[in-house]
Amino acid sequence: MLDLPAPDAELMTLRVARAEPAADGVQLFELRHPEDAPLPAFTPGSHLAVRVPSGAMRNYSLCNDPHERDRYVIAVKREENGRGGSVALIDGTPPGATLQVSAPRNLFELDTRAPEYIFVAGGIGITPILAMIRYLQAEGGKPFRLFYLTRNSASTAFREDIAAIGGSIVIHHDEGDPDQAYDLWPVFEEPGRAQIYCCGPRPLMDAVRDMTGHWPENAVHFEDFGSDLVRPRADDQPFTVCAGAEAAPLDVPVGTTILEVLRAHGRTLPSSCESGTCGTCRTRYLSGEVDHRDMVLTEAERQEALMICVSRARGTLVLDL
Repeated sequence: MLDLPAPDAELMTLRVARAEPAADGVQLFELRHPEDAPLPAFTPGSHLAVRVPSGAMRNYSLCNDPHERDRYVIAVKREENGRGGSVALIDGTPPGATLQVSAPRNLFELDTRAPEYIFVAGGIGITPILAMIRYLQAEGGKPFRLFYLTRNSASTAFREDIAAIGGSIVIHHDEGDPDQAYDLWPVFEEPGRAQIYCCGPRPLMDAVRDMTGHWPENAVHFEDFGSDLVRPRADDQPFTVCAGAEAAPLDVPVGTTILEVLRAHGRTLPSSCESGTCGTCRTRYLSGEVDHRDMVLTEAERQEALMICVSRARGTLVLDL
């Protein structure tokens, strides 16, 4: 993978106050200022960009109470078959180490005006939603329902924290069997006043998107900073991309994104989540057969634009740059 880190001037150096398991395959990191100074404030749903020991930048959602200014808490799932960032971070970052991180940014903003909420979390997708719930509790406790779906009890992060929250909470384990998946249709069958927030693997988000098609579009929100959207697929093939009608073709290998190839050839383009969920890297194209893999564009928008952080193509793709 061709990962270009953010400029050092944009990053803070923070101390790892804690690094410990939060569940099987999940590591919790508590980050503090080296001199215990207050940290930049964040809002529920925010994430940090973290430079992992391999040098790559990865985004991780904050899961502690946004009212806290003395620490940031993230939880990282170990992705053995991912892009290497989580493994490098977990294996190379003991307590006492330092990490370079960005200021918090929010692409999954909680609508604090909503009368009620429905939260759906799959696996490590609990992290931003936990921050949202903690925020709501600290602000007086608007009603919410949480559906937390995991493989098994051992891999369920923050079990004790969630059990202590109380309220309308469902924790469901499917043991890796699709036939044991939780049926969310009764939750979404009748549109209501709630704002829906879903974070987790692509299949879960696709299912929730399908089940909420009859809800108001601005009532349903998704986030995924995991590797599901960017992990190579078995049928992926190399292709070429041209940064303009007159530009020379550039090779895009399997396992490398259009965005990364353009960066490696000196093109500075806007991006943020690099998981196909925020819309920052939306780019118009002039020709080509696009394999869209984002969670943002409508079918009509896909006729002229793509997300270059995740989408691929067949043959040659010509961008409008």
